[in-house]
Amino acid sequence: MLYRLTIPISEEAITALRVGDQVHLSGVIVTARDAAHKLMIEKFIRVPQVVELVDLHARLKELLAGGVIYHCGPVVRQDDQGRWHFVAAGPTTSIREEPYEAEVIAHFGLRAVIGKGGMGPKTLQACRDHKAVYLHAIGGAASLIANSVKEVVDVYQKDALGVPEAFWVIRVEDFPAVVTMDSHGNSLHAQVKERSTAAFKDLISEG
Repeated sequence: MLYRLTIPISEEAITALRVGDQVHLSGVIVTARDAAHKLMIEKFIRVPQVVELVDLHARLKELLAGGVIYHCGPVVRQDDQGRWHFVAAGPTTSIREEPYEAEVIAHFGLRAVIGKGGMGPKTLQACRDHKAVYLHAIGGAASLIANSVKEVVDVYQKDALGVPEAFWVIRVEDFPAVVTMDSHGNSLHAQVKERSTAAFKDLISEG
């Protein structure tokens, strides 16, 4: 089934989703990779608030409440007027954020995380506890996905973290993805791993 979701996303809309559902997202999302997740954990979540980053923390709390993080290191360009544009916006491998994501979901009130390859049990439990989902974006379709990015609203920590690792705030329309971890404790990635392991054991026993 195809669901069209507007960000911020309600808890009711998230709990209606099941593994295998297709979604098209519209609204404002935030990109965050390894360095950005590490910053959120070390400067906002596990320590008292860092004074020099208080404004960024407040802005992220606003953007991510009911919102979406996208594991993406974009290719960008800047036009003659100084505006940024996404040239490529493909997903990066999500499992690298497994040590952080559960705390990020809980702290900011996220409703969805987008990436590729799936995530582990800590994130799955956080999705269940806090009513969120993991959305799988199509790897290898960076230019196609960039077409759904209609505007770069802002960017944070670009100079400190670099372009791929910065917090890019973008407005998307009909961003395509598939639910592969839902808020009911179901993980397509875990199911595939279980079936693959069983098939491998059968092959070994037959040999």
